Amino acid sequence: MGLLRIMMPPKLQLLAVVAFVVGMLFLENQIQKLEESRLKLERAIARHEVREIEQRHTMDGPRQEAALDEEEDMVIIYNRVPKTASTSFTNIAYDLCAKNKYHVLHINTTKNNPVMSLQDQVRFVKNITSWKEMKPGFYHGHVSYLDFAKFGVKKKPIYINVIRDPIERLVSYYYFLRFGDDYRPGLRRRKQGDKKTFDECVAEGGSDCAPEKLWLQIPFFCGHSSECWNVGSRWAMDQAKYNLINEYFLVGVTEELEDFIMLLEAALPRFFRGATELYRTGKKSHLRKTTEKKLPTKQTIAKLQQSDIWKMENEFYEFALEQFQFIRAHAVREKDGDLYILAQNFFYEKIYPKSN
Repeated sequence: MGLLRIMMPPKLQLLAVVAFVVGMLFLENQIQKLEESRLKLERAIARHEVREIEQRHTMDGPRQEAALDEEEDMVIIYNRVPKTASTSFTNIAYDLCAKNKYHVLHINTTKNNPVMSLQDQVRFVKNITSWKEMKPGFYHGHVSYLDFAKFGVKKKPIYINVIRDPIERLVSYYYFLRFGDDYRPGLRRRKQGDKKTFDECVAEGGSDCAPEKLWLQIPFFCGHSSECWNVGSRWAMDQAKYNLINEYFLVGVTEELEDFIMLLEAALPRFFRGATELYRTGKKSHLRKTTEKKLPTKQTIAKLQQSDIWKMENEFYEFALEQFQFIRAHAVREKDGDLYILAQNFFYEKIYPKSN
């Protein structure tokens, strides 16, 4: 006896397909709502923690306006550029904060917008400078450079940053949006499900891999002026270079992250004491890797390098790299393949008037 084949009428087939699609859309919507609820919960917890600190401070009585020690009054801002090993570096700060006795605070802007409104700029500057309970403090977030001097601040924070080869950074970000990384593997990313490779994207002239997407490190260093975010602006690049030299304590590169950490530990031990050893012994736990990343072909790279935008971003990267290597050359010596920080190499003499 042959098998009995039951055929579903075409209308029922169509209804089944529609029902499946609607079900998938409903499920995706629910996942999105759960993600939004999680973010709201995180913000609520953060606000609650701030209120607890303020309440404890009020219960302890009036604050004595004694001046903080110079090191205790220190604030570092790491306005991290996306996909430059910023999470790996920030995790080290979190690991050291209890031992070295400082606070770490994440600057979480809506939709990771790197440009703050004018009123938020004022609030931010006021928080950073007057929140003594959070000093010494290490602030980090995807926020473009903000000039504290414009707000009449006498003691400005210390800015640091890390940048990366512009094409490598874009490739990493492209795959991150599609596949995430090993840091939060279960989180659904914005472009999840898109299997197109970076090479295919460039060949087809896609928007996610367009040369305009390279324009990020320059505006992050340029700041909050409108011209900073005009893609291809020569003024923006000049301003970014000026800020890097004059407003940043140290800017490292992703490709030489360990040397960047070593220099910070030597210069700012109040925050980074033990950072080099922690990085060397805990590399696997600190490095955040984008999954499913495929290196671009030489043809893809050559096509992007024809763009004036790449030329400007690359010029800025090479400028930062040269400055970093110059600082490193005057701070360390190499012996048996390892780098060593130089001891103090200056002293005072001919001190007058002579004391009795």
